[in-house]
Amino acid sequence: MTLSKTPISFCSLKFIDQLPRLGEVEDRLKETLREMRNRKLVAAGNEDRGDDPTLWYQLINDDDREMTKRRAIRFLERVQSLSGMGHLPDPAKTQLNALRDGVSVTHIHTEHKADEIAAALHAEMPWMAPATEEVWHGLRRSAREGLPGLRFNPLVLVGSPGIGKSFWARRLAHHLAVPTTKIEATGEPGTFSLVGTQRGWSSAAPGKLMQTILRERHAGPLVIVDEIEKTGDVNADNGTRHTLTDALLPLLERMTAEGWECPFYQIPFDMSWANWVLTANSRKGLPEPLQSRCVVLDLPDLTRTQLRDFALTEGERRGLPEPSLSALGEVFDHEIWSEHNLSLRTLSRMLDRAEALVSRPVLQ
Repeated sequence: MTLSKTPISFCSLKFIDQLPRLGEVEDRLKETLREMRNRKLVAAGNEDRGDDPTLWYQLINDDDREMTKRRAIRFLERVQSLSGMGHLPDPAKTQLNALRDGVSVTHIHTEHKADEIAAALHAEMPWMAPATEEVWHGLRRSAREGLPGLRFNPLVLVGSPGIGKSFWARRLAHHLAVPTTKIEATGEPGTFSLVGTQRGWSSAAPGKLMQTILRERHAGPLVIVDEIEKTGDVNADNGTRHTLTDALLPLLERMTAEGWECPFYQIPFDMSWANWVLTANSRKGLPEPLQSRCVVLDLPDLTRTQLRDFALTEGERRGLPEPSLSALGEVFDHEIWSEHNLSLRTLSRMLDRAEALVSRPVLQ
């Protein structure tokens, strides 16, 4: 049984097709006013002015025209306010059109399917068992409770660089069939990258989380935040401090995430279906409020055997031929590996190189 998608109520926006122009509304109001006054004249025994364009025009005066213009403006403002987007400029409204047909989340039907996903992920990266087990319990709970989407507790994966924390998260997203977005806590203003900036700033834009949902039309992406313990503060010109932790906290709490307001669009959205994997090289520097809202897991270093097994499994998944896989296995049997730190990043580069060599054309 494959994973299916379930539509959800993501926001309270109303999309109105073909909103009339101000002039069109004015013309309709003036036409209605003329017809009412003409009927009143006919009822009083006066002539019907409907057949005479000049007399028909005289049925309203300049004050009437000003009145109909004011009413037309109020009508359009009211319609705009009902949409929930009346405060937005046209480009922002166009971006939100992606939500016109609604968004969905990935649904897991049975606990057995949760078992299959966890088993597949564990087979690929058994040393990540603590993280896989935590997700597994969340998936089983989602199926057992009949939730429309997938939920598991936000995770902070703590371990040495190169053990595959981010790679595991990407493989998790693959098995769950959900979109993913990644935030580099040390390489960009993480706060603004994640949630966006308010309109009025020169760099105002929605954050990666909202961009992913609009692009994929999926309200349950997996968000990966790398090296969360190293994030810094951003100070605005007015002295306001912005931290990635402050931006994350309302999104990590399910109740507050349900009504999270986007700084750019200034509209509440239901972000409670997004799932979170944060990575760190050490517990040192992890803010206490963040730890209290996440499951923090200390992960072991890779052994040579684990790295060798992963290399062969990943090489087979990439379609490397048998001679390449055999050569790859022999590399790990060489004594040189006892003198070097084991790293999944190093292995990834080796596999990329092997793929490139296999696909390279041979001169005849």
